[in-house]
Amino acid sequence: MEVILLERIGRLGQMGDVVNVKDGYARNFLLPQKKALRATQENRARFDSERTQLEANNLELKKEAEAVAEKLDGQIFVAIRSAGDTGQLYGSVSTRDIAELVTEGGFTIERRQVILERPIKTASLHQINVALHPEVIVKVALNVARSEDEA
Repeated sequence: MEVILLERIGRLGQMGDVVNVKDGYARNFLLPQKKALRATQENRARFDSERTQLEANNLELKKEAEAVAEKLDGQIFVAIRSAGDTGQLYGSVSTRDIAELVTEGGFTIERRQVILERPIKTASLHQINVALHPEVIVKVALNVARSEDEA
């Protein structure tokens, strides 16, 4: 299905690009989240008329994200988890756990904004990427330890 992107989406394209995506991805994610429109003649005309407003909204959101990024960049958060003697965690630290820790630290983020390549399963210091905006990504440190004293 061809869609017109209403915002920048990683690995897909920039605002205004007409891209061909799988039908399920468009129906279940892009269209309900208002991230894209079907690429019909009416929607192309509508997008052209609303383009400046969408770009202004995007710029405003980016500025807000950059302001938060200045405060959040380099912060260290501590997660206390039970682990074996070798430092191997009995569970793992997921994106939901990281989002809750950052929110408790005074910043409001959602779990979908946390970028993890794989779940954290060892007790140590980890660098985590947080995407506050598609163009604003910050690094935070996550210290996973067995107790407050170890942290």
